[in-house]
Amino acid sequence: MTIGCVFLSVLGGLIKSLANSGMPVFEIVFLRNMAGLIALAPWFLQNGLSGLKTERPVLFLIRGTCGFISMLAWFYAVTVIPLAEAVALNFTAPIFGTLLAIIVLKEVVRFRRWMAIIIGFVGAMIILRPGLIEMGPGTWAALVAAAFMACSVTCVKMLSSTETTPSIVAWTQIIIIPMSLVPALMVWINPTLEQWLYVAGMGFCATLGHLFFTRAFAVADATYVLPFDFFRLIFSAIIGFMFFAQEPDIYVWIGAAIIFASTVYIAMRETRVNAVTSKKASSEIARGTATKLGENP
Repeated sequence: MTIGCVFLSVLGGLIKSLANSGMPVFEIVFLRNMAGLIALAPWFLQNGLSGLKTERPVLFLIRGTCGFISMLAWFYAVTVIPLAEAVALNFTAPIFGTLLAIIVLKEVVRFRRWMAIIIGFVGAMIILRPGLIEMGPGTWAALVAAAFMACSVTCVKMLSSTETTPSIVAWTQIIIIPMSLVPALMVWINPTLEQWLYVAGMGFCATLGHLFFTRAFAVADATYVLPFDFFRLIFSAIIGFMFFAQEPDIYVWIGAAIIFASTVYIAMRETRVNAVTSKKASSEIARGTATKLGENP
């Protein structure tokens, strides 16, 4: 998880460097997704186009659209506000995700999770300080990115019951590439050699970052590895200070800590609820099996 945080923090720095070099955000988004699709080449060689068969194209389209909006808003936010602040506001995604789970997935959220959501909202207000400082477009973009990221994750939860992880990732890239290509062509500039190196580094860091994140959740409980995601803020603050002369104020650190604590608690509650649900389901299956065995000795 910590290594994944390093790669994703460097990814943010590369996005900002590309924007500072004059590359439009739409073009950065397009090249990022092209790099992601190229990284899936081994999977396509093994499975061919048959791996893309699905009976849920509409949900894939919704997921891809949400992913595109989230990525575009996130890339823009990184280019105009400090990296650490963008990451801190990105921590609100699980809060938006919980609210969506109530509306879309009809999940029941009890008092303690509602308190965690409210506390996370307070943390966001500490960072934003509405009325005391003006909320610029970059700040709004970071919040939009977090909200649509939550929408994308909710779609993934719904798709994961019938689709494989590689196919979900592949369809997302396939949908986002044409969405980003059209506006990218309108502002396209031919990348220099230095910019191509940044693009290659962006694809490398994005792929490895998500690979390490996925591996972390595969080998340990989410409640154990999730707290280490806070390192993303620390590494992003270091990169912002070293390469872009950015110094996040104390309110960003305080607000981010509060938001992060609330999201970790939400994850812990979800893990416990899922464990109890799984246990009850296993008990029901066991009782049903025992009944059938009793009826048919």
